[in-house]
Amino acid sequence: MSVHLFGIRHHGPGCARSLRQALLALQPDCLLVEGPPEADALVGFAGRQEMAPPAALLLYAAAAPQRAVFYPFAAYSPEWQALCHANAHGVPLRFCDLPQSHRLAEQTSDETPEPDEVREDPLRWLAQAAGYGDTETWWDHLVEQRRDSLDLFDAVAEMMGAVRAAANETMTLREQRREAWMRNTIRAAEKEGFQRIAVVCGAWHVPALASMPSAKSDAELLKGLPKEKVVATWIPWSYGRLTFASGYGAGVVSPGWYHHVWEHGDQAGLYWLTDVAALLRRHDLDASSAQVIDAQRLAETLAALRGRPRPGLDELLEAVRAVFCQDSEVTLQLIRRELLVNDRLGEVPADVPTVPLVQDVQAQQKRLRMPVRADTVPLELDLRQPAHLEKSILLHRLAMVGVGWGRRQVVRGKSGSFHEQWQLAWEPEFAIELIEASVWGATLEGAANGRAIERGSIAATLPELTGLMENVLLADLQAAVPPVMLRIRDLGAATPDPGFLLEAVGPLVDAIRYGDVRGTDTSALGQVAGGLISRACIALPFGARALADDAAAVLLRQIASGDHAIRRYQDQEQLASWYDTLDRVARSEQSHPLIAGRCARILAEQQHWPGAEAARQLSLRSSRAVPPLVTAQWLEGFLDGGGTLLAHSDELWALVNDWLMAQPADGFIELLPLLRRTFGSFTGPERRQLVERAVSGGPRDRSVAVAGNADVDRVRAMRVLPILQTILGSAAAQEAP
Repeated sequence: MSVHLFGIRHHGPGCARSLRQALLALQPDCLLVEGPPEADALVGFAGRQEMAPPAALLLYAAAAPQRAVFYPFAAYSPEWQALCHANAHGVPLRFCDLPQSHRLAEQTSDETPEPDEVREDPLRWLAQAAGYGDTETWWDHLVEQRRDSLDLFDAVAEMMGAVRAAANETMTLREQRREAWMRNTIRAAEKEGFQRIAVVCGAWHVPALASMPSAKSDAELLKGLPKEKVVATWIPWSYGRLTFASGYGAGVVSPGWYHHVWEHGDQAGLYWLTDVAALLRRHDLDASSAQVIDAQRLAETLAALRGRPRPGLDELLEAVRAVFCQDSEVTLQLIRRELLVNDRLGEVPADVPTVPLVQDVQAQQKRLRMPVRADTVPLELDLRQPAHLEKSILLHRLAMVGVGWGRRQVVRGKSGSFHEQWQLAWEPEFAIELIEASVWGATLEGAANGRAIERGSIAATLPELTGLMENVLLADLQAAVPPVMLRIRDLGAATPDPGFLLEAVGPLVDAIRYGDVRGTDTSALGQVAGGLISRACIALPFGARALADDAAAVLLRQIASGDHAIRRYQDQEQLASWYDTLDRVARSEQSHPLIAGRCARILAEQQHWPGAEAARQLSLRSSRAVPPLVTAQWLEGFLDGGGTLLAHSDELWALVNDWLMAQPADGFIELLPLLRRTFGSFTGPERRQLVERAVSGGPRDRSVAVAGNADVDRVRAMRVLPILQTILGSAAAQEAP
């Protein structure tokens, strides 16, 4: 009977290769691997054709799925190679780490923090002590050049014993329990009569497993551990997420580079440099075969100068920076992102046990031919096609339960009501979010309906509720429509704020339009929208009075939003009522001038007012009886949305010009910040047009009354141009003759 300890580095390709050779030479009859014992029943999936790493064991508390832990594996992870060896040779395999049923339940507040630098990766610490910049180069030199794989791991055990002695740290209670559990697992395997027991664990633990204390002392450490039910499954993982520490606390910086080391061995550097050239060419950057050769030679020269058998990642990156990037950090960042990580998503078999909701989502993804991928994938949908409509509904339902697989993009150049554009990118954490969403239902439709109803019951404002209703219709959640609509009616009846009412109309109108495209009955929704518009029309004349300037600015944005929505609604009766309300607000002297000006602008733009009426209101608001600040605020509201009206109306132009020219110097300076903000909101072409009109003398068909001699002193007149430039924010005034 013999126990062989294989101290490995998690996710180390050189380590994985040496372990595979050692296991073939040893032919163990029992394999113990650092990992969660709750996953023993899932070992058989490793090595199957449908199982493509990177993949991860997911363990979560049955009563609280958000409390979860991942154990990720790449093809070059030593533990993965141990699992594949066990399945290929029919060797019993057990995970031997402290079960997560205890670790998720135990309290850790009394534990002593452990030194991060040594504990996270002791092999890296040793590599740096030996003068190497990365662990893989050091491990290649130490491991790959040797053929005595069994004796090698004895040397690793000796090294780690020296490291632990030098560190002289106090082990945390959790670490002591982990190692005690591993030793008990070894004892159990010995009692079962296995003759050649192979133990694969992090190199840090080897010294603790090599010298076995009494079973009684380990039993004392493990006595009275808290416990809770834990569920385990396999999920796809990504190289991007492999960079994070998880599960047994291991993460790697360059999973894409390690993939090359695993696949190509001694030629990894050349293959990686070839990929660098291909990547740069895809981004329209210069990269030739000659540069690949130059970079390879430079990397080999650097390795030789440093006394290393072959180039490592440090040498390759330095060569790439010099040959391909011309010392450009931007290009180097692209290479790091795309090739050092080289994000890819693994696959797991369909028969992996999981919760019904996850199975339902996977079945829909397969039926709709929407494979999950870690990289970003564009998706364009035409909702007039049934299959595309189903894909849209799937994405919206996933979003409702918190799984943001797809991100909506702005549709340009096509009908927005029939087209949707998405960017899809699957994250491994979505598996946890789907498990958490199971509390709302066993199918995606049921869970999305349940989540929508819950969100509706706790929503505090009308805009939040109507935005939710829009999402409900986009996701075709018919069961959620009645309770959410009832909540909108109740909250709408109790909301006196006209701004909230107007802000809530927009999502409802959009929902009605989406319903038309998707074939959904939205007649009841139209009644709710009409009710909100009617209440807003009643409340707005009173809500526009006695407002502070900040509150008026908020209401102005809400009025603009509500106006666009009501016009999109295309109900002539509601539109007439809305214009009548705006007319009352615009003519009332009690309305805040900012709001009155914006209402006048809408009425003039939509030709509900004739041009003369807008000029009359401006004349009244700019008379001597009105304080200049009030006039300036009215102008800000009236000109909000662009300077087109002012540029194309001689009468409005003249009134604004006369009012500005009549301001005394001190008053004008006081008004200047407000005027600058107003005119600064115009587009560049609008400002240029206004300046050109000012330079040319204003309207040509209207005589301007001036006091005294009718002859204009051009020298004196030119002095006003710098002030106009300051107001309008344009250099066009300097172009005057």
